[in-house]
Amino acid sequence: MSFGKNILKYKDDILKDLSTLISFQSISGEQPEECVKALNFMLDKAEEFGLKTKNIDNIAGHAELGKGGSLCGVLTHLDVVPAGNNWDTIPFDLTRKEGRLFGRGVADDKGAALITLYCLKALKDSGVKGKNTLRAIYGTDEEVGMKDMEAYFEREEVPEYSFTPDSEYGICRCEKGILQLEIYEEGHTGSTLNELHSGKAVNVVPATAYALLDCSENDDHQLLRFADAMENKFEFHYTIDGLMIISQGRASHACEPEKGVNAATALVELLSSNFNYQQLGPICSFLNSAVGMETNGNSMGIKMRDSISGPLTVNVGYIHIDEGEAKIGIDIRYPASIDGSIVLYRVKKAAENEGLSVKILNHSKPLNIDENAPIISLLKSSYKEVMGEEPELYSTGGGTYARMLDNKGVAFGPLFKDDYSNMHNSNESLDEEKFMKHAEICLEAMYRMFTGDFN
Repeated sequence: MSFGKNILKYKDDILKDLSTLISFQSISGEQPEECVKALNFMLDKAEEFGLKTKNIDNIAGHAELGKGGSLCGVLTHLDVVPAGNNWDTIPFDLTRKEGRLFGRGVADDKGAALITLYCLKALKDSGVKGKNTLRAIYGTDEEVGMKDMEAYFEREEVPEYSFTPDSEYGICRCEKGILQLEIYEEGHTGSTLNELHSGKAVNVVPATAYALLDCSENDDHQLLRFADAMENKFEFHYTIDGLMIISQGRASHACEPEKGVNAATALVELLSSNFNYQQLGPICSFLNSAVGMETNGNSMGIKMRDSISGPLTVNVGYIHIDEGEAKIGIDIRYPASIDGSIVLYRVKKAAENEGLSVKILNHSKPLNIDENAPIISLLKSSYKEVMGEEPELYSTGGGTYARMLDNKGVAFGPLFKDDYSNMHNSNESLDEEKFMKHAEICLEAMYRMFTGDFN
């Protein structure tokens, strides 16, 4: 029997505590007090289990077992993206339905975070004698730039061997670079477009957008005809403030923008079919000419790919235009072999052509770890012990804590390829049985990290 099966006896307690953890609306960048509550819940629970803990400035922390040997880490995050709309369950309640667990953070990443804590408990309860120091490290800012891990590693050393269960199985040894930018103008100069709003997070494909227009009846009719000819869904409403157009799309994670339908860029495309750039303003001009409905960066001159990590992707995560401001947030995932400064230069040139300024929100360099690294061998053997087969190595456009680990860690689980999660979308969920299978794999890996000889 694999050691990982020891986690199964804690299932009821795990689900009870997961319900509490999901209830914290720990939206990074929006509700910091809820992020602190989630972190303190985990650290208090760890102390209750008899584990050593440390809180780093209420933004990150760890629970620890053992001492000496190699420092090993398992990193997860407790912050989440906004709930959004169109849920069939209450987003911040854990719901068990039809063999699945529903709730914001179940898959990304609170479910996996709680499992790491119970893995430490299982190791301690079993009396296993470890050779190494094992830490479960928790952050609260992963979704908006990973400032949590920057703060954490200013005070704590980077583990020699690590993984983060914040992706998919098999083993992700390569992550694309992430360049998140805000493109803006001071004020708003469009004469017809009064407002346009969509999205809150740069790393999510926005599912809804709306615009307010001061336009003629003839313009109304023209827009209706153009809307009928497009594949996207639009609603037209006549208000005291002018014509309101609501655009409906489909949310997705920014690492796979092609799987969503961007309501914001669709709305700009509709408006641009009838109005000129003076009427809409330079932000819409930039979006229509340099982005459109593309997700590959072709019109900005940044379309590229490599054999290791695949193609570059572009997502427009938010647009906010009104009398006081005009800005958009763009998330670019570029191939691991590419110099990100080249991508930045070309985007800046495209923005400058419209008289716009560019601010870097976040720039995370790519990760590319050797396929024969010791941590990869350990995770392969752990997965095989539980699943009976070795996991594949793969790359992703997603951004995880692995890129903060100086090429000493990788992403590993919790999502199986034959499951789905709706991560960053409504109805986020995991298959309950597969969730516990992940728990077995995670415990097996942490057991081998704790007891293994890396020297």
